[in-house]
Amino acid sequence: MCLVYKTVFQMQYGTFMSYVLHRNLHSTLPTTIGGEGNYLIDADGRRYLDACGGAAVSCLGHDEPRVRAALKAQIDKLTFAHTSFFTNEPAEELAEFLVTRAPAGTGQGRVMYLGSGSEAMEAALKLARQYFLERGEVSRTRIIARRPSYHGNTLGALATGGHAGRRAPFQPLLIDVDHIEAPYAYRLRGDGESEEAFALRMADLLDTEIRRIGPETVMAFVAEPVVGASLGTEPAPKGYFKRIREICDAHGVLYVADEVMCGMGRTGTLFALEQEGIHADIMTMAKGLGAGYQPIAAVMASEDVVAAIGAGSGTLWNGHTYMSHAVATAGALAVQKIIEEDNILDNVRQRGSRLEAALKARLAQHAHVGDIRGRGLFWSVELVADRQGKTPFPAERRVAQSVQGAAFKAGLMLYPAQGCTDGTNGDHILLAPSYLSSEAEIDQIVDGLDDAISAGLAS
Repeated sequence: MCLVYKTVFQMQYGTFMSYVLHRNLHSTLPTTIGGEGNYLIDADGRRYLDACGGAAVSCLGHDEPRVRAALKAQIDKLTFAHTSFFTNEPAEELAEFLVTRAPAGTGQGRVMYLGSGSEAMEAALKLARQYFLERGEVSRTRIIARRPSYHGNTLGALATGGHAGRRAPFQPLLIDVDHIEAPYAYRLRGDGESEEAFALRMADLLDTEIRRIGPETVMAFVAEPVVGASLGTEPAPKGYFKRIREICDAHGVLYVADEVMCGMGRTGTLFALEQEGIHADIMTMAKGLGAGYQPIAAVMASEDVVAAIGAGSGTLWNGHTYMSHAVATAGALAVQKIIEEDNILDNVRQRGSRLEAALKARLAQHAHVGDIRGRGLFWSVELVADRQGKTPFPAERRVAQSVQGAAFKAGLMLYPAQGCTDGTNGDHILLAPSYLSSEAEIDQIVDGLDDAISAGLAS
């Protein structure tokens, strides 16, 4: 053990000089040394119930022995071989698993693997561009996405996202992307407007934008089936995505579905789009794909997209060193097999219903809770200064972070976010607990959230 680490260890991870470039250079983080079920444990023995999966990642908790065994077995066989020379068994098997379970219409698609959701979005955008170049439609370069939205933190993904606060520091570096409003029912649905009418009105914004830009220039529309951190687990109104699919087909635009956060079982089905009755031309996935046991993300291209490339150059123009990493794909394959073989999505749906009911029973009439929304085990509580007027708290008050801090002190991990109202203002708390959550843990999460809201607003 090196001297520096030994000294730190002997100090029981107290205040010390860190050489890690942490997210906050002025905070001292506890050191986690283990996990047990849906809890993380720090060096002082404190236990934290993970109600957010970090960021909707740890869907099987923190100590699934079968995933660890799969990783160890793969390490003993093969770790890395560059994809310009070889493929490997777990990468092939995982791709087959995903494609054969994809939403109807995907056809005989194919999968490429990457290291993060941001990388996956970059690769998806490049793939969309290659598709049109292979077809000779060279003028199609424009991307339309939604605001607020978040599609990753690399420059192309950040530009595609419609979260003003996240974009602002890097705006001069970002490509030009057009944005339409996401169907944010709490603030945008009119009084007396039916869900179906709201869905069509919001979806038709895409048709209007495509026509404004010029259909011959539009490459892709990018949208999360259930909006994640930027808007707080907002499901689409009934009929929205069917109309989106019609619009994309009518104009020859590719639909890129970002399922990085909402996919892989999080909303109660393996793919969130299953519940919308449509397929995507290109889909990104990560987080719950590997459940945090290894960094992994993926892009799934539909049969139509693959066929265009096959009829053209026959070559994928985007490559990364660690694509199809054998250990990462072996871990993700084990995660997905466990979810399917143990019928864990049944638990997602059952616990999701319990979470919804408990949140609404406890918080629906809270003076500072404006909205409770979500699907499956993916829920958010939007906090407001004035319930009647839906007035958000000022961003500088950092209400969501205060609630998160109070919860963490009490041993509960929540995901705080800001900007849902206008990209800067608007606080919400996101919940994405483990798919293996017990009824008691769901109740504990709601109890803890209620207490944390009171403590956070009082601070």
